[in-house]
Amino acid sequence: MAEALLRHLSHGSVEAYSAGSHPTRLHPLAKQVLEEQGITTHGLRAKSIDEFRGQSFDCIVTVCDRVRESCPTFPGDPECIHWSFADPALVEGTAKERLRAFEQISLQLTTRLRFLMALLQREYRR
Repeated sequence: MAEALLRHLSHGSVEAYSAGSHPTRLHPLAKQVLEEQGITTHGLRAKSIDEFRGQSFDCIVTVCDRVRESCPTFPGDPECIHWSFADPALVEGTAKERLRAFEQISLQLTTRLRFLMALLQREYRR
């Protein structure tokens, strides 16, 4: 969700990539939440961190404690930021409760991504 949200919020001005330590598939509820916000999910897929080894990034943001600990180092000493979010895919309950968990994570990510964009804009003006 973070990749799609950042691309949407930045109107494509920020190159965003998302990866996990054990990727499976784009969760259907994540896809639903994004599409309900008018965000395209075309082309989104679960990717492994290994796909990005050796690439350079300006900033690395981890959103789960497990991935933070297994995240490889990247060339160029990128800024590293960690946000500890609960995995909405692990929420049990009714369909409505599970959807609500994804909606809440989307809102929390959106708030933090807006702050990140402001930080990035300030850093690159210098």
